[in-house]
Amino acid sequence: MKEKVNIDEIIKKLTLKEKIGQLIQLAAFFFNPESVGEITGNLTEMGLEEEDVFRAGSVLGISGAKELKLIQSRYLEESNHDIPLVFMADIVHGYKTIFPVPLALGCSWNLEAAEKMAEISAIEASVGGVHITFSPMVDLVRDPRWGRVMESTGEDPYLNGLFAKAMVKGYQGDLKGPYNIGACVKHFAAYGAAEAGRDYNTVDMSERTLREYYLPAYKAAIDAGVMMVMTSFNTVLGVPATGNEYLMRGILRDEWGFEGTIISDWGAVNELIAHSIAEDGNEAALKAIKAGVDIEMMTPHYVHHLENLVKIGHVEERLIDDSVRRILELKEKLGLFENPYKSASEELETKLVLCDEHRNVARKIAGESIVLLENNGVLPINQNTKNIALIGPYGDEGDMIGPWHWSGRAEDSVTLLDGLKSYVGEGSIKYAKGCGIEDGNDDEFKKAIEVAKESDLIILALGEHEEMSGESGSRAYLKLPGRQEELIETILKLGKKVVVVLFSGRPLEISSFAKDVDALIQAWFPGTEGGNALADILMGVVNPSAKLTMSFPITVGQIPVYYNCYNTGRPKPFEENKERYFSQYLDIPNAPLYPFGYGLSYTNFEYSELELDKKEIVSGDTLELSVRITNAGDFEGREIVQLYIRDISGSVVRPLKELKSFKTIELKSGETETISFTIDEEMLKFHNFKNEFVYEKGKFEIMVGKNSMELLTTIFEFN
Repeated sequence: MKEKVNIDEIIKKLTLKEKIGQLIQLAAFFFNPESVGEITGNLTEMGLEEEDVFRAGSVLGISGAKELKLIQSRYLEESNHDIPLVFMADIVHGYKTIFPVPLALGCSWNLEAAEKMAEISAIEASVGGVHITFSPMVDLVRDPRWGRVMESTGEDPYLNGLFAKAMVKGYQGDLKGPYNIGACVKHFAAYGAAEAGRDYNTVDMSERTLREYYLPAYKAAIDAGVMMVMTSFNTVLGVPATGNEYLMRGILRDEWGFEGTIISDWGAVNELIAHSIAEDGNEAALKAIKAGVDIEMMTPHYVHHLENLVKIGHVEERLIDDSVRRILELKEKLGLFENPYKSASEELETKLVLCDEHRNVARKIAGESIVLLENNGVLPINQNTKNIALIGPYGDEGDMIGPWHWSGRAEDSVTLLDGLKSYVGEGSIKYAKGCGIEDGNDDEFKKAIEVAKESDLIILALGEHEEMSGESGSRAYLKLPGRQEELIETILKLGKKVVVVLFSGRPLEISSFAKDVDALIQAWFPGTEGGNALADILMGVVNPSAKLTMSFPITVGQIPVYYNCYNTGRPKPFEENKERYFSQYLDIPNAPLYPFGYGLSYTNFEYSELELDKKEIVSGDTLELSVRITNAGDFEGREIVQLYIRDISGSVVRPLKELKSFKTIELKSGETETISFTIDEEMLKFHNFKNEFVYEKGKFEIMVGKNSMELLTTIFEFN
């Protein structure tokens, strides 16, 4: 076992060029001799020399343990110091065993599942040579036009914070285990509020809104001990995050006490020029280092300009030293000085990556993440049903693993067709594609209609392509693309039982058919075991329990639509009201098609007897609330009981409701359980006009129910 490294001594031995090198992150192909042409072209384009590459401190993306060993060994041979590289990658919802996208994972409301997903992802990533993942992404999202909503766990700051903590714990553990990897929370900050849902676009909001809604989930990750923070592409309070000293040093470092490493997103330092806060690369490097960005990802401005900026006195060398120290401490905490190859192992890759145990967990988590939106009794499918038509571009498609699937492959995925066949057999189900996601020909279409005519039950597997979501996946129109809605309309005319299963990375605009079909399932991008998980639900082996963590709009004209909005001076009294002078649309309701917290089950849960142990509390006191939940249906089921609070009168406008707690219960048919919640003053706090996080005396409404719209309510007073 090597002795503990003396980081201060290492820094003293480094030249200024070598220090700056530690602040650079380059893609893996720069280091791989097998990619000579690619290396040469990119070196020329970025103005780098080969010695610059072998001074770089970190690597972005590798293809497995073999490549890590090749790059790390070559790097250590070429460099003048025994400082290992640290390898990072976007392991967002799985390495090769792909789990549901984070927005789907959020709909499970299962923090243990999120932690387990991260733990398994870390196991597979670590044996594949990855030391740090750029996850969790905790950006709060309210606009489904933005493609990256699939990376978030939803529109609620409290819930996002809980998932952030769970995922950090799953990835990092205590950092002593052989398969622990570092987590990097992103994107700091408010990336999810891009105007018009257009990726990389401007974000403009008050600091109070920033602190009240967008910052809490990042803070939760910091409190959980996350090792790294990634800057966002957008502006925050008028300054791009990567050059925002108030955000990075003021809030993140000074206010929150974060001592870890800050990394830019891909090319974000260079983008300071396009943002018009830097004239050139020299000024971009100056502003980024002063803001506190330790690692510049995939642009060369630190390499080209920092040395001279130090020499002419525009940058203090101590800023460089501070960043180097944080990077070296990161490597030390990951155990890379002791073992530069850590857990990378071709043998363990064969045994652990995509193993049966991991697939089984992925199947279970996918089943808890799939949301039942409509059901008139057609589901679950009767086991004796012998004539099922499966139609649509996702019926026999393995490419449903989502945009950030890293090493995941469509050919390793279980399709919906294969999942159903495992239950009903080959002879009971017929498949026809009908159309593609964006295209389709008349012959395919007609064939699907003929198959549908001969069936007793039709399952339509439809959606958007995974490339329509994720980074740069913004969409102005959220309807099903291509001929898919035409397919639904044509099949509905047959008068058969129709189940629609939707695959997407965002809430879609589905109001034209949602209430006409017999059942509607939001599958999201469910991952490697998606076909099995969906079959489990369709056949009733798993009773759906997921609840939406992002509201579904009636139409894009309603966006943003979210549950914890403010009231107005002229709130609409009820949806059927026909009077004009209220805050409303003339052509659609104010409410979403499906609200936050919504999701059906094959059974029915009834809420009653909402009671408080007292009607008044004072500072330091707590309040006990109880509610009875009865499973009034025929199936055993899992219910997510949600608690919301509204501050009836505050010094600033307060939301109509805010999620403050939830509990999950499992009840057999006919079973009743009384559950309780403890209310304390921390649940009543908010940011006032001066951005102080305070509570105020007054009346509060407590709401408990199965979603953010169907609630029992009562009042208490805080004196």
